[in-house]
Amino acid sequence: MASQQMVGNSAQMGVQQAAVLQSQQQQQLSQQQDFDPVHRFKMLIPLLKDSLQNVMTVASLNFGHNAVIDNGLNTTEKGNDAAVQRFDKSLEEFYALCDQLELCLRLAHECLSQSIDSTKHSPNLVPTATKPDTVQTESLSYSQYLSMIKSQISCAKDIHNALLECSKKIAGKGQGACN
Repeated sequence: MASQQMVGNSAQMGVQQAAVLQSQQQQQLSQQQDFDPVHRFKMLIPLLKDSLQNVMTVASLNFGHNAVIDNGLNTTEKGNDAAVQRFDKSLEEFYALCDQLELCLRLAHECLSQSIDSTKHSPNLVPTATKPDTVQTESLSYSQYLSMIKSQISCAKDIHNALLECSKKIAGKGQGACN
């Protein structure tokens, strides 16, 4: 009887641990999705559609209200001001969502270009002499690796020299202005 209780308790603990693990994985996934600009973009599109629909609805109500006023059927100014404010508010909401979408697209583009640059300029693995049988197809030969490193050093030196030259020009202009 006691062994059956222990088995039951351990099964309950296993189920609880699995549930905790699953909730942690869901939290991590949702956090990753919050930072993913493409996922955020996809989440904002339905909101943008609703906001555009709201802008069009408010605009049509404003046109109808203005037509009534133009025909002289209703002369209350308070209702007209409230409708214009609502239109401004809905249009501002629409533009705010458009700005968020633009930022998401710019961020996604920047992430993509950074990833492309990273794969283009970062060295692939060089196979080690201890395990020659595990040569990967993406790996570079040692001579290819050396030539890539030399080109990176050369590029870094060129950038360093260009920055030094610019700083000297700026310092020279600053001294010439002071004299």
